[in-house]
Amino acid sequence: MNPSLAAFLSACILLAPAIGRAEEPGPPPESYVDACQGCHGADARGNGPNAKLLTATVPDLTTFAQRNDGVFDAARVVRLIDGREGLAAHGGPMPMFGGLLSGASVVIDGPEGSPVTTTRPILEIAEWLETVQVQ
Repeated sequence: MNPSLAAFLSACILLAPAIGRAEEPGPPPESYVDACQGCHGADARGNGPNAKLLTATVPDLTTFAQRNDGVFDAARVVRLIDGREGLAAHGGPMPMFGGLLSGASVVIDGPEGSPVTTTRPILEIAEWLETVQVQ
């Protein structure tokens, strides 16, 4: 066997356990703790202390990608948090946090590369939620 190929295969075998293994998610951002944790819980599973007081079922946010054919749509998460999506005529089951989670503006790519403007605190929530998705 070619020595270079043997070295390559050995490296692949040694690294195989790490491939596909996600790092342990860090703690939620302050914006999540302040605005979301009361209902969705510290682990984003819908088990916050306020969840039992609500008539609407609080969703498990760790399964957002699972419920979307395995795709974590950060732009949709942003729109759900700030109230651009998911509202009925007189509101919806989740409060609109767009006005409360103010901060520096940031732009992310939405579907097909369309720009979605949000605030840094909302983006931090979306980025953290992506790290806690279950497979």
